[in-house]
Amino acid sequence: MKILIAEDEPRAMRGLRSLITSLSPEYQIVGEAADGSQALELMQATHPDVVFTDLKMPRMDGIALIRAAKAMSLSAEYVLVTAYEEFEVARQAICLGVFDYLVKPITVEDVQRVLARLEAKRSGAEEIQESKGSLKDQYPEAHPLVRKTLHIIEEGYASRLNQKELATTLGISQEYLCYLFNKDVGEPFSKFLKKYRIEAAKRLLSERVVPRDEVPYSVGFSDPKYFGKVFREITGMSVTEYLKMV
Repeated sequence: MKILIAEDEPRAMRGLRSLITSLSPEYQIVGEAADGSQALELMQATHPDVVFTDLKMPRMDGIALIRAAKAMSLSAEYVLVTAYEEFEVARQAICLGVFDYLVKPITVEDVQRVLARLEAKRSGAEEIQESKGSLKDQYPEAHPLVRKTLHIIEEGYASRLNQKELATTLGISQEYLCYLFNKDVGEPFSKFLKKYRIEAAKRLLSERVVPRDEVPYSVGFSDPKYFGKVFREITGMSVTEYLKMV
């Protein structure tokens, strides 16, 4: 696993690097940056799997770094490091798709836990699995509002689903729904919905129950080209390539 660290405090940088490298020889530090701008340049050069970034840094802070990297379509998981329990910022980060956030001082247990989760996700352990039970039953310990959201996704994925409107329906703010969903499910609402829709599309394509041209509309996409892009993003192959395999 290739890891980049963005941290403006030298002592904190050394400490985090030491913690990470002590856990496994498989964890390779491919870059160290003292600010967000430098981290962005290193991301383009090294293509890390994971970026540990401090929240407050000169020139470009952690949130701005993540926004800029996403705008440039740089693929990585992000772990935000904060000096204080800044809940509002943490919720904002989660809505950006940040994998996790850690509060200083960081312990070896914190780093070990996050990296173990990242390894599980990379190996596919956190992929949506088909189940005979309902979607909400796959997350029995989730917050009741999250379970309601999962039920809505299961019943209405083929229709237009908007996180803001869904939050209003549940009587909570969009940020709070975003926070709860990411915490209990392990990924942002939008990403989960995309993956769920693509899994449904794969079933339709393999069973050939509807014409290929109608599949995007049958799983909630209004633009076939965007569907194709998301299909490749999730599966790693085009629809045509997938059909050759089934």
